[in-house]
Amino acid sequence: MIAAKPTVTELLLARADDERTGLLFGDARWSWARQVRACADRAALLGELRHPGQPFHIGVLLDNVPEFSWLLGGAALAGAVLVGLNPTRRGQALARDVRLADCQLVVTEDRHAGLLAGLELEAAVLNVDSPAWRELTNQHAGSRIDAVPAGPDDLLMLIFTSGTSGAPKAVRCTHGKIAYPGRMLADRFGLGPADTVYVSMPMYHSNAIMAGWSVGLAAGAGIALRRRFSASGFLTDVRAFGATYANYVGTPLSYVLATPELPDDADNPLRVVYGNEGRPEDLDRFASRFGCRVIDGFGSTEGGVALARTPDTPPGALGPLTDGLAILHPDTGKPSPPARFDAAGRLVNAPEAVGELVNTAGAGAFAGYYGDEEANHRRLRSGRYHSGDLAYADEAGFCYFAGRTGGWLRVGGENLGAEPIERVLLRHPDVAEVAVYGVPDEPVGDQVMAAIVLRADAVFDPDGFTDFLAEQQDLGRKEIPRLVRIAGALPRTATYKVLKRELAAQRWDCTDPVWYRDGHQFRIMDA
Repeated sequence: MIAAKPTVTELLLARADDERTGLLFGDARWSWARQVRACADRAALLGELRHPGQPFHIGVLLDNVPEFSWLLGGAALAGAVLVGLNPTRRGQALARDVRLADCQLVVTEDRHAGLLAGLELEAAVLNVDSPAWRELTNQHAGSRIDAVPAGPDDLLMLIFTSGTSGAPKAVRCTHGKIAYPGRMLADRFGLGPADTVYVSMPMYHSNAIMAGWSVGLAAGAGIALRRRFSASGFLTDVRAFGATYANYVGTPLSYVLATPELPDDADNPLRVVYGNEGRPEDLDRFASRFGCRVIDGFGSTEGGVALARTPDTPPGALGPLTDGLAILHPDTGKPSPPARFDAAGRLVNAPEAVGELVNTAGAGAFAGYYGDEEANHRRLRSGRYHSGDLAYADEAGFCYFAGRTGGWLRVGGENLGAEPIERVLLRHPDVAEVAVYGVPDEPVGDQVMAAIVLRADAVFDPDGFTDFLAEQQDLGRKEIPRLVRIAGALPRTATYKVLKRELAAQRWDCTDPVWYRDGHQFRIMDA
């Protein structure tokens, strides 16, 4: 019987004799029993390579391939810690992540091996596409399915944050932090062995592990891996794998919706799509087009705060504030008053209502950052978890995202969140994507700058844009962008989060056209 607070090890051992399909990749299929045996083989291999007296940390620089799944299971059985390495990191930035996480070994593949060449890592490197790896796995084939005892609080993974506002931090992810949401979501959505969980988000990120891989493991469902997300391949994969559940983070729903619509799009097995940070306007469109339920939540890799939409959640809201969650004003530390709106729906008391989302009951699922005590102290202060997320709540207690504390704009003596401004700008029929951020103003404070990606065949019309801004009654005078960059694309992480710090650092020093507001008109900025 699996404990009330399960571990990944327990969930794996429960599948050891299960001959039903457990893993799908391309045209290949493995039963759960074969997958658990592959995990046991990797556990024996890792144990042989271990350096006693050093952290048993194994870096993985792989796409979503079967070896990632087997190594994660192998780490759980061996008592090791798997470190998810981001292949979009380069040079010394990647070497820094390997060293910070104290990796003894880095496992990679041909596709990414070149990223490690010439780096001073203090870690051995093995390539799963090499003869050496095949020889090692053959030597350990048929290893006994045995497990180092593990508890819910024991460390299983280090998952790096996206690094949108600074250097990525290594988040400690315990057995319980991975296993519990897997079982909770499997139970919530009624998933079982007859289902297939489609995982196309990168497995070095928490969303794919906690809302994808662990869901399939807990349900005993098949886990269908896609090497990398593809909008054009999404529906084809869903049909080919018989996927009934899929996870996402960020804007993948938008990318799938941008593919050509066909009359039989809803003819597919998909029942539930679960994730976070999806555009509110995309959720219903996706559900209607593909004939499934879309449930969007709110959370982070750290896990200190989580919100879930309820059926009565207003459009654009994250969900109701639950017990222990509060919005505290960053200047006073006191609870922010409820948001007030005028007849047009405009937030009229943003300076008072917007504050930081804080878990006043404790750390939640946050188990700390590895190797960064200073960051741990910033998160946990006086027994409270400070999320770094800006939000406001209406009279009914529904919470709305307003940006990040690191992205707070100080304009004319007022604090402004970027997210409400972005929501307004996305109403423009020619705007496909937008990012709002602050650039320095003279003598102090910020100017509001927006980077905009136009829809196909659209051309920026400065006069029309001026008229549009004037018509938006919920856009405050200080929220109107002073500078507008017409970008070909927004810089993003591998998990589709916009790198606003890059945009803010570039300001108007870029090859894209930049317009500035002179009075009530926008004029092109000279190169």
